[in-house]
Amino acid sequence: MAAKKEDFEMIRQIHTVLVLHFIEGMKQSDIAQKLNLSTSKVNRLITQGRSLGMVKIAIESPYQGLVDLEQGLIDAAHLQNAIVAPTVSGNPDTTLQQVGRAAANHLLETIRDGDVIAVTGGKAVSAVAENLQPERKFKVTVVPLTGGVQGKYYTDVNHLATRIAERLGGMAMQVHAPLFADSREQRDMLMGMGSIREVFDLARRAAVAVVGIGSILAPGSSYFDLHPMPNPGRKQLVKSGVIGEFLAHLIRRDGTLADYPLNSRLVALEPAELKACPRTIGVAAGPEKVEPIQAVLNGRLLKSLIVDEETANKVLETIGDSRNVA
Repeated sequence: MAAKKEDFEMIRQIHTVLVLHFIEGMKQSDIAQKLNLSTSKVNRLITQGRSLGMVKIAIESPYQGLVDLEQGLIDAAHLQNAIVAPTVSGNPDTTLQQVGRAAANHLLETIRDGDVIAVTGGKAVSAVAENLQPERKFKVTVVPLTGGVQGKYYTDVNHLATRIAERLGGMAMQVHAPLFADSREQRDMLMGMGSIREVFDLARRAAVAVVGIGSILAPGSSYFDLHPMPNPGRKQLVKSGVIGEFLAHLIRRDGTLADYPLNSRLVALEPAELKACPRTIGVAAGPEKVEPIQAVLNGRLLKSLIVDEETANKVLETIGDSRNVA
C-alpha cells in the first residue's frame, strides 16, 4: 500500500509540473522556485512525464484548412512539400503577392551557403524576388534556366536572377542569348557557346530551382509575352495537345514536350533536365494555372508546389476526377 501511495505522490508531482510548464507556460526555473524544487528535479519530472505518456501535444493552426490542403497535395501529387496561401477574392495581383511571399519564405528556409539557385522568368518568380527579405546574406549563385526576352521586368530572366542574387547577398550569372533562336541550328550553336554552356551546366547542377508554370489560354499569359510571333493561335495550340508552358516549353497533359516547332528553337534547359534537381519549387496562382499545374505534376517535374487556396482546391479536384476516369 505504501508503494502505491509513493507512486501516487510522484505522479501527482509530475502532473503539477507538467500543467505549470505546458498549460500555464511557466519556465522550469520559475516552477522550481514555486514548488521549492531544484531546476534539475523539474527537468527530470518533465522527462518522466513524457516517458509515462502523460504529455500529448496537439498543434492546430488558425489556417488548418490550408494545412489540410497542403497535405492533400503532397499525398495526391507525391510532392516533398506544398504551401497554400490564402486567395484574395477578386484581386489576383494581391493573391499572386501572397503566393510570392510564401515562396520567398520557403526559399529562405531551403537554401544553404554554397547553393546554386536556378530560376525562370515570369510573374510568379518576379513576385518571389520582390518578397525576399533575408535576415542574413547567403553565399549563393543564381543562374537562369532560359535565355531572356527583354521588354518587361518579368520576362527578363537575367534581371530576375540578378534581383534575387542582390536580395540574398549572392552573385548572379547571366545568359546572353535570346529565348528563341531563329532556327534549330542557331539554337544548337548558341547552346554550344562557352559562356552560355557554362551557365546552363551550372543550372543542371543546381541545388534549388524556382520555376513558374504558364498557361496558354489566359489573355494575360506570360507565354505570349515571350513568343516571337505576334499572334500564335491558342486554338491551334490546344488542338495540338498543348496544355501549358514550363521552362518556356509547351507541354502536353502528361508533362511531356508537345510536338510544336518553337520548342526546338528554345535556348533553355528542357523540363526533363530539372528532374535531377533535389529541390524544384513550382510557383503559380490563379484558376488559369490549374491544368498547367496538373500537367507538370503528371510529369513529376516538381518537388514542391506553392499556390493559392482556390487553385489548390481545383488542382485536387482535377486529380480526383482523373483518377475516377482511370
